[in-house]
Amino acid sequence: MTFSNADLFRPAGSVTDGADPVLVTPESAGWTYSGLRVLRLASGESRRVATGTSEMAVLPLQGSCTVEVDGYRFELDGRESVFSRVSDFAYVPIDAECRITSNSGGEFALTMAEATRRMDPAYGPAEEVEVVVRGAGVASRQITDFLMAGVKLADKLLAVEVITPAGNFSSYPPHKHDTFDPDAPEVELEEIYYFKFSGDNGYGLFREWTADGEFDTTMIVRDGDVALCPYGYHGPTVAVPGHHMYFLNVMAGPGDERTWHATDDPEQTWVRNTWEDQQPDPRLPLTSHEWIV
Repeated sequence: MTFSNADLFRPAGSVTDGADPVLVTPESAGWTYSGLRVLRLASGESRRVATGTSEMAVLPLQGSCTVEVDGYRFELDGRESVFSRVSDFAYVPIDAECRITSNSGGEFALTMAEATRRMDPAYGPAEEVEVVVRGAGVASRQITDFLMAGVKLADKLLAVEVITPAGNFSSYPPHKHDTFDPDAPEVELEEIYYFKFSGDNGYGLFREWTADGEFDTTMIVRDGDVALCPYGYHGPTVAVPGHHMYFLNVMAGPGDERTWHATDDPEQTWVRNTWEDQQPDPRLPLTSHEWIV
């Protein structure tokens, strides 16, 4: 399938499913591997979710919950918001039915990927999630690697959280991961961006394009918006002053090896050299596994 500018942007409210603010399946995205659901649970509500051929991670965005699957029971402490702390999470394999219950209510991301191996259900403690500050100067951002390649819980699913301080750039230099190239190196991965912003009326910018001009769009992104990256270059993401930007990335592809490799836009990769003479933004990291009292 080829994609146009209009195919790539799913504004808040356009991909709802009942009370749930987001449902993006491989079919609705027009691709094959990656998906995202955001559940909105009322106080005391339970939801049963059958995974079928998709493995998934349950990640609290706001609130706490219990995840029950295959005789396991995982208590997720969660968080008040994505800007308050790094959360714990649960991994749920293919061909499973899980029950998600929240006593106090909240929103919970289900990051999904089509998979072939059935892994064991697992719990990811918040204190074991790696938090990295990447870049320098105004290109500094926080990477929360809760389910990237170094976390050996999943078969195909890759997922990461990024916090961009107000006024800063992420996804920079722009990069792509749409082909298998052992010499680059590069791997083929479909990617979903799900955005949230601190404060009221926050927004940012996000660009993606292909070298051959098939699509080239710069989006104004707001809280709850979704951007799809099927192939081509993407970045930067820019947080306007006064509002921190959060985005959740969900990635999956056809490769046998669960890994992430990308190729920079050759016209902008030079920016990496400038980081050697700059310090990371002193506001980072903005969150950790510790509770803010």
